[in-house]
Amino acid sequence: MKSPLLNKLSKNFRSRPPFNWLLFCLVSVLVVISLLGSSSSAFKSVTSSVKTDTYTNYRKLKEQARSDYLELKTLSVGENQLKDVGVCAKERENYVPCYNASANILAGLKDGEELDRHCELSREHQYCLIRPPKDYKIPLSWPAGRDVIWSGNVKLTKDQFLSSGSIMKRLMLLEENQIAFHSQDGMIVDDVKDYSHQIAEMIGFGSDTEFLQAGVRTVLDIGCGFGSFSAHLLSLNLMALCVAAYGSSGSQVQVALERGLPAVIGNFISTQLPFPSLAYDMIHCAQCGIIWDSKDGLFLIEIDRVLKPGGYFVLTSPTTRRQGSSTSAKKGSMSSPLEEFTKKLCWSLLEQQEETFIWQKTVDSQCYTSGKQGTIPICKGQDMQLYYQPLAHCISGTGSDRWVPIHSRSDSMNSTELKDSEFWKSAVRNYWSLLSPSIFSDHPKRPGDDDPLPPYNIVRSVLDMNAHYGGLNAALLEARKSVWVMNVVPLGVHNTLPLILDRGFVGVLHNWCEAFPTYPRTYDLLHGNGLLSHLDSQGCSIVEVLFEMDRILRPEGWIILSDKLGPIEKVRTVATQMRWEARVIDLQDGSDQRLLVCQKSFVRK
Repeated sequence: MKSPLLNKLSKNFRSRPPFNWLLFCLVSVLVVISLLGSSSSAFKSVTSSVKTDTYTNYRKLKEQARSDYLELKTLSVGENQLKDVGVCAKERENYVPCYNASANILAGLKDGEELDRHCELSREHQYCLIRPPKDYKIPLSWPAGRDVIWSGNVKLTKDQFLSSGSIMKRLMLLEENQIAFHSQDGMIVDDVKDYSHQIAEMIGFGSDTEFLQAGVRTVLDIGCGFGSFSAHLLSLNLMALCVAAYGSSGSQVQVALERGLPAVIGNFISTQLPFPSLAYDMIHCAQCGIIWDSKDGLFLIEIDRVLKPGGYFVLTSPTTRRQGSSTSAKKGSMSSPLEEFTKKLCWSLLEQQEETFIWQKTVDSQCYTSGKQGTIPICKGQDMQLYYQPLAHCISGTGSDRWVPIHSRSDSMNSTELKDSEFWKSAVRNYWSLLSPSIFSDHPKRPGDDDPLPPYNIVRSVLDMNAHYGGLNAALLEARKSVWVMNVVPLGVHNTLPLILDRGFVGVLHNWCEAFPTYPRTYDLLHGNGLLSHLDSQGCSIVEVLFEMDRILRPEGWIILSDKLGPIEKVRTVATQMRWEARVIDLQDGSDQRLLVCQKSFVRK
């Protein structure tokens, strides 16, 4: 709501332009002088010994002065386009853009492609805030939130809850308004541990605790159930990413993200996954519903593309069991056509036990060109910048300098990465200090909440929207923050995603002119360093991206944007209209860089 001064000035400005233009300029100058005169090092003060109440009062005074200035600026240039940002209709509570089966069918898509992602066919943009479900509650802090979630926070039908036979989906208990992923006697957790231990033994390890030392750091879990296997792998310090198809009536991805586990929407229907070749050390599928020997082995070829040399493909499925021998569990007992496809891919069947099969990808890139394994051609050109390209019937990565067996790679960093690492160590310390007083000092608690006890677990899931070399991810881990980061490398920048994945992190390529493949309310913190300038260079609508950020951010979640003063102030104006609490932080280093720190409100109507 504008102050009386602003209302009066606005009316006079419209009716008497010459005089009020001078008045506007005079007030603007006074505000700027006041702002500069009262400024101090806000970014440094969070780590200094200044008392919290002093910092709080300073921030409120600075925020009010800046707010008045921006209101006057908006009136003068006519940029106030989002006067009334309302709440979206109820049916958009779990809305995910780019997945519209009806529109896709009308466009002529079929054979499963109508269920895939097609942003070009659904370009609607509603400038409204997606409300949380009626029974939505703030998730429990990690690690409690890993094992118990509020049932009202996810869209999950009783049939989906009860019908699954997968070991990964079976492990849930419905208790009043909560879903628990463990039992009091620990039997469910033991089932997952036993399964993981079985996989390790089949590969030849003594225990699943040996995965890391054997070179397995990253795992792509296809059709991950509701994340119990991924949760166990995370406890072993492995990074497991769940990827599963979009579901309009409930999703494995949504549940996994609600538990604080890494997940993203994706499937194999028609396009490649948004990863470069040679991306993961292990790929796992437990009753994931994919017919692997269909389409002339096209899905298996995609697995080979993203699997590192020496990596493992773990498949647990009754269908696979029926294709094998009913009496023998010896290596090589698989029957055609699956057996023939895996041989053409230069995979070795390590072991078979009941419904579980494990193959290992060759470390010899010459195997594909020897002519002994079959006739699958080698892909031409580079696939470093692939983004939702059609599935290809050719072998990728054999000529890459990243063709390094998983058990013999080096973790050394080059000079650019080291410099990047030092910058992000400092940034994380400042970010955490900046958020801490905001959350635990002057930020109002929800009714009934107790004061938090250390260590303060501010966030769990982080979306780095312009990840560069993954430095923020590395710094958070080194600072022992209990977070995971989805590293996004935008199209149009130097593609550092292979490097990020080689560091043992997870990430995807993404075009920020489109929606991100995730469900609403799935991240605690969104971060973007230089993102706004990048969006402007790509011709993306910054306003549309801000509404997309609001969609995927949890209520009371946080946003940190670092960029030049111009785009930061523009976004700050829109953010306020979107009901975000927003403040601009001057780094006090003499540069034109600013931080915009926002918190999303818990909007119900």
